[in-house]
Amino acid sequence: MNSDSDLSIAGDILQVQHLLRPARPHPATVAEFAGLARSIAADRARWAPLVRYDTTSRWYHRLQKGPGYEVWLLSWVPGQGSGLHDHGPSSGVLTVLDGELTERTGRGSHTLGPGTQRVFAPGYAHEVVNGSLDGAVSLHVYHPGLTDMPMHTARCSPSVRGTVSA
Repeated sequence: MNSDSDLSIAGDILQVQHLLRPARPHPATVAEFAGLARSIAADRARWAPLVRYDTTSRWYHRLQKGPGYEVWLLSWVPGQGSGLHDHGPSSGVLTVLDGELTERTGRGSHTLGPGTQRVFAPGYAHEVVNGSLDGAVSLHVYHPGLTDMPMHTARCSPSVRGTVSA
């Protein structure tokens, strides 16, 4: 290790609690929204008892609301999908909590397992599908809160914008 690194000078930053910035009561950056999703994902006792599976339509529950954002819990039975859509003016973080989902975009498809996060900007179009034989659960953080979810008629065309993985 480089002897001039911050770690060698300060030691383990997590051991120096007074140097850590306190967590904000409400997230304000992409990293903080992704961190919020990870902390909720880690608290299985908070979300698992709420999950319901509905074979007639996707089940969803607003788990949390803060200034300018919402957190939604969704369940997916085998074969359920969202259809190709975007989130209007909202940015988002999708986190798989349980099971496996497939995200399809114009750039291909990605299998998302537990703990996988996808971060997206306004206008990002994708389709999410549970192609497995088991149920799945996902967490969605939207900023600002989701007010519009335009559906697209074509399946993931090549003009669909890309994503940034968190």
